[in-house]
Amino acid sequence: MMAPEFAKAAKTLEGKARFAKLDTEAYPQASQRYGVRGIPLLIAFSEGRETKRHSGAISAPQIVSWLSNAAGA
Repeated sequence: MMAPEFAKAAKTLEGKARFAKLDTEAYPQASQRYGVRGIPLLIAFSEGRETKRHSGAISAPQIVSWLSNAAGA
């Protein structure tokens, strides 16, 4: 399950990156706007622009590494 790994990564990068989850069933318009075709999906943003995305579950250390490489955190 991705949620615990997401929470661990968020704690590791606290103060360096902001993490948010989107309930795609409750907000289908946002899902369409960002082209969500599968879950889980990670999207990195910098200054309001998408910089990178990753489909599929990954571990907390992988999330931290992926985000650090994506946004220069």
